[in-house]
Amino acid sequence: MLFGIASANQHKIKEFKALLAGLKHLDIVTMRDFPAYQPPAETGSTFQENALIKALDFSKYINGIALADDSGLVVPSLGGDPGVYSAVYAGPHASDAENRAKLIQELQKVSEKDRSAFFECCLVIAGPYGVKKITHGFCEGYLVDEERGRNGFGYDALFIRHDYNKTFAELDSQIKNKISHRRKAFDKILPFLESMTP
Repeated sequence: MLFGIASANQHKIKEFKALLAGLKHLDIVTMRDFPAYQPPAETGSTFQENALIKALDFSKYINGIALADDSGLVVPSLGGDPGVYSAVYAGPHASDAENRAKLIQELQKVSEKDRSAFFECCLVIAGPYGVKKITHGFCEGYLVDEERGRNGFGYDALFIRHDYNKTFAELDSQIKNKISHRRKAFDKILPFLESMTP
């Protein structure tokens, strides 16, 4: 069964392929397999709205089932920023490093005790004719104001999950993939994926 990952982000694709590895009935493709595909603008005001936009559009393009994720970091003391703008926090073409640098700058405005944060992930599975499944996952923790670790991507080098003493970027990727917001959302969607038949 043709199954599209509605992402061109190499890091996300790697995580999803690891999570989907046991589902041999899925013929997995990604946006990177379709260079001519133009992703839709992510105009939603929530993670769910953006995930819906991506899943529905890509599923129609490949005429198959598509999985889309929209996720980001939420810092309550910064008014919820960077939130749905996590990937473009420092500007429309900002790198992960530039986004982290802006966040570190913003964190100087709040006290250490107000640096609680959480990652949120919304997963949507859609077909050409509509939505099949929606799930959410959260990972709560706090932020440090200097980068630690070389693994991961995005804001991983600044985020420490509660009950851990290492940032996501310091953790082995297998450990991170077991405790992340994306894994929590994926675990809720897994029974549906397992039930899909060619």
